[in-house]
Amino acid sequence: MANTISPSNALSPACAGDAAQAEQPVSTQTFRLRFWGVRGNIPAPGADTVRYGGNTACVEVLVGSQRLIFDGGSGLRVLGRHLVEQGQPVNAHLFFTHTQWDRIQGFPFFAPAFAPETQLDIYGAPALNGASIKQRLMDQMLRPNFFKPLQTMAATMTFHNIAAGEPLTLGEVLVEPWGLNRHTSALGYRVTWQDRVLVYATDTDPSQTSVDPNLLLLATGADVLIFDGTYADATYSDYAVSNDGASAPCHLGIELAKASQVKHLVLFHHNPCHSDDQLDQLECQVQASFANACLAKEGMTLDLL
Repeated sequence: MANTISPSNALSPACAGDAAQAEQPVSTQTFRLRFWGVRGNIPAPGADTVRYGGNTACVEVLVGSQRLIFDGGSGLRVLGRHLVEQGQPVNAHLFFTHTQWDRIQGFPFFAPAFAPETQLDIYGAPALNGASIKQRLMDQMLRPNFFKPLQTMAATMTFHNIAAGEPLTLGEVLVEPWGLNRHTSALGYRVTWQDRVLVYATDTDPSQTSVDPNLLLLATGADVLIFDGTYADATYSDYAVSNDGASAPCHLGIELAKASQVKHLVLFHHNPCHSDDQLDQLECQVQASFANACLAKEGMTLDLL
């Protein structure tokens, strides 16, 4: 059964659903999240990452009559396999926060993109060098990086260059891109449907030592905030520090959730050096400061009702 969030419910560790759970029916009155990849930087498969998962960033959101996908890390491959197994034509909106490897490496393996009945709208901000989202996705599929160019994808794909402050309306769903990180030109997204709000803010500036006023505006009043809370670029080159759960910048997510009166906080983009046991400990520490919080797990499904 999908885990349910409502404004009056606390988000407990039980929010971590089973990736193998039976697919639940989805109606046009649904606002449902499912996590297909939750790691940062590089996939981290292994015996010590089974419970939280080892795939990189990918979150599916079924809202109203729309399918939104945020980021195309290696979790996108798993989502693609799932969609093919459903046996229905795929119509989706794929939003990229930025195009570092952990956000795009699953795109060449997204099986529905090779099906002619698939329709994909793909969104991303121009890179710091001016490259479009289409150009960057094409580049990673050129030889010698990959064996099939993007042109072999048979789906109907429409590419959209977007920018912070330019909202998009998809049916009854409002998607607002926000600038998060000047170092990567990364975007965050605020998704509003009826009276429910989801915020996806997962590549924030690691140099920040206090709550960014821009982030505060982005997250204000959200029902769910998915935040980049357990991985810091500064720890990447120091294995000893990377294995220290105390080095994770969770405090910024907690401060932001409190200051913006977020109802539920989901920490995401986990350090690839952190094992399941370390993330369990980290989740307990976070919940001691903010009760309505949990760490994202692959297969976790949340409903905003």
